[in-house]
Amino acid sequence: MENSSTVKFFILSGLQEAKSNKSVYFAFTFLFYLIIIFVNLALIVIIILEKGLHEPMYIFLCNLCVNALWGTAGFYPKLLLDLLSDIHMISYSGCLTQIFLIYTSVLLEINILTAMAYDRYVAICRPLQYHIIMTPLTVCKLVLFAWCFPLTGGVILILLTFRLPLCGSHIDKLYCDNWSVVRLSCVSTTINNACGYVIILIQIAQAVFTLYSYFQIVRLCLKSREGKAKFMQTCVPHLLTMVNFIVATLFDVMYSRYGSNDLPQSLRNILAVEFMIVPPLFNPIVYGLNLQEIRRRIFRINGRAHKF
Repeated sequence: MENSSTVKFFILSGLQEAKSNKSVYFAFTFLFYLIIIFVNLALIVIIILEKGLHEPMYIFLCNLCVNALWGTAGFYPKLLLDLLSDIHMISYSGCLTQIFLIYTSVLLEINILTAMAYDRYVAICRPLQYHIIMTPLTVCKLVLFAWCFPLTGGVILILLTFRLPLCGSHIDKLYCDNWSVVRLSCVSTTINNACGYVIILIQIAQAVFTLYSYFQIVRLCLKSREGKAKFMQTCVPHLLTMVNFIVATLFDVMYSRYGSNDLPQSLRNILAVEFMIVPPLFNPIVYGLNLQEIRRRIFRINGRAHKF
């Protein structure tokens, strides 16, 4: 048996069934990561440089793109290295770092999407009070909370995991996640479990708030043709993004805790990383192509570039 003083590395076994096609997986993963970096950086730069986009919705979108780079930095580089190697190991400190980056990214994503839902609710349901409610100070507070809560929660999560003596070093996933490490503990994990359930309940509460906000928006927008068009343009992509992300993360959490190993490893891998692949890749594309102001700024920048 091993304990926390002797567990220096963890073995990640999620790629065991992918040995024969590693080069193909590496090529697609590397391409996906490059696209994620490019589209998110492009949207961040456009929003920062164009003063006309310094409005709440675009500020939240910019933070969503920053978070995509933050979270994927904890997942893709390590996965790419594993695809080039026959030994899939990660150091104890590297594992905790990966947990911190991925978990804070998940919480931050939900916080920002919730803030975006509130912004759309105020803009559509209370348009005359929008600039009174969504002041620069309010936006700063929402962004600050969106970042501080996940970072604080991530630190607490890591400290609670770090104190556990471990009796194993095998993780049956592509990456380190907190529950996989916690269940290797030789002692009671009641506090860790309680902390995990609190985070899950907060996620559910935010999802309920978002759905309620969109229920109010839908009820109002369906009364007019103009309202329907506005809802389809600005709200449907965000609502689909939120539902996809919440369902994917909750499924991963619940399956990690209560699921069986009957599913094929490849399917388990897909379900475990869906929230790390789809949102970072498609969020900036969907928003960038769907929001009229973003499109206008992109065309304007391209026009300037062609003049030179």
